[in-house]
Amino acid sequence: MIACLRGELFAKFADRLIIDVGGVGYEVFLSSANFALLPTIGAELFLHIYTNVREDALDLYGFIEAEEKQMFLLLVGVSGVGPKLALNILSGSRPSELAGAICAGDIGRLVKLPGVGKKTAERLCLELKDKVEFMVRDMSGGQIVDRTLPADQLSVDAVSALVNLGYTPNAARNALELVRKQVGAEIYPAMKIEELLRQALRSLA
Repeated sequence: MIACLRGELFAKFADRLIIDVGGVGYEVFLSSANFALLPTIGAELFLHIYTNVREDALDLYGFIEAEEKQMFLLLVGVSGVGPKLALNILSGSRPSELAGAICAGDIGRLVKLPGVGKKTAERLCLELKDKVEFMVRDMSGGQIVDRTLPADQLSVDAVSALVNLGYTPNAARNALELVRKQVGAEIYPAMKIEELLRQALRSLA
């Protein structure tokens, strides 16, 4: 499981890039919104990564902002929404705007997103409304934050790891929130991800 990559931007293509990490080139899919934020070839780049394991391939999806990865994890948890469709959706809307449309049940707005028909829009509202209503827009930073689970890198990586193990994003977040309550809000941010995952898996057993 790859949760993040830091390296040199080696090449850019229509829907993906290659990042050189210690002499190894990783092919990573990105949303069109993220492509507009990329530095020049040869510059250092840090990406949050979602690893999608298939029978015949291992695909990496990259995000410049942790909040976009959080929304991506919610989207791929929806019935009928795969990683590529989730990336297309994020190409057409900022995470905070998407959360607002889902909470409002704005089908008309959702069907304007790339690859989203009426049935998919209805599923997004039905399956995600309760999961994104606790997400609010931070007006000072333009980011979305989770009132329950802190939107820190540790939590993002842990959710990604649990999803890659087969758990739903919602189950993963609930398990991490339980760990946070058990160890305390002050200790939680300092935990090593290995220990956090061990405790989360214990609660999911």
